[in-house]
Amino acid sequence: MTHLVIHGGAGALPRAEMLPERAAEFHGALQSALTAGQRILTAGGTSLDAVETAVAWMEDCPLFNAGRGSAFTREGRVEMEASIMDGATRQAGTALLLRHVRNPVHLARRIMTQTPHVTLGGEAAERFAVQQGLKLESEDYFFTQYRWDAMIRLRGSNETPLSEDVVVKLDPGSPEAAGTVGAVALDQAGNLAASTSSGGTTNKFSGRVGQAALIGAGVYANNATCAISCTGQGEAFMRGVAAYDVSALMEHRGLSLTAAVELVIGQRLPGRGGLIALDRHGNFALPFNTEGMYRGWVDAAGNFSTAIYDTVQTRRAN
Repeated sequence: MTHLVIHGGAGALPRAEMLPERAAEFHGALQSALTAGQRILTAGGTSLDAVETAVAWMEDCPLFNAGRGSAFTREGRVEMEASIMDGATRQAGTALLLRHVRNPVHLARRIMTQTPHVTLGGEAAERFAVQQGLKLESEDYFFTQYRWDAMIRLRGSNETPLSEDVVVKLDPGSPEAAGTVGAVALDQAGNLAASTSSGGTTNKFSGRVGQAALIGAGVYANNATCAISCTGQGEAFMRGVAAYDVSALMEHRGLSLTAAVELVIGQRLPGRGGLIALDRHGNFALPFNTEGMYRGWVDAAGNFSTAIYDTVQTRRAN
């Protein structure tokens, strides 16, 4: 039994303003990311490899606020972050304040496996990426006009809102509505893994770190409980230690996965967002308190499903 669940960010365009062709682009992108990750699991690969592959695919897609499609700081630069965690060992790696690494999730994985540390950041992290042979890009690679326009609209203010609050002021057809990306997986050996990657919030202060780079806030994996990837207002997830909170509710209070995530998102989260969660039995949940959340999953029967709001598109895997 294998499972894969992904998200492309909590917060979506208001349903009335989501153009059919734009929705189709997001559904197609989510299905492609699922296909890339599920191919690993079907071939007997590890959950770590599956989440890394799915997240890297979304980092390469400019529709999502991670990697190539990252949001801009108020200084007009990208500062990316990513994390990955192994549920079998609870080893983890995170990379933050990146400006040139094409796939931050690959660097997070190398930090986990090739250093004694959990986190590296900034120029030192990028030097390590070079040593590891990872691909770097010029800052032009990460430029997307719609994210630049969103930052310009907010420049001079202290606003760093969720993406859907920005896009309504811009172009309803813009893909700016997407946010943080992430994936959770269960492999044939019964091991869980989780990964999260983000370009952060639009118009953020330089040096700001979000939940995507923090173990326990934006990502967590433990074979005894669940794998979690969070998206939304990063500061809220940090204050609530939301990813670990789900695991702790399961471990210490005996809650089911569904009950734990509903409590965290519905009552305990001090802000807006959502998460994807998967337990060792293959149960999964995708709660959110925003208007929508870009998400997709592959169930034990091999069915691929994607959703933005409540309507779900399902197809059988090839």
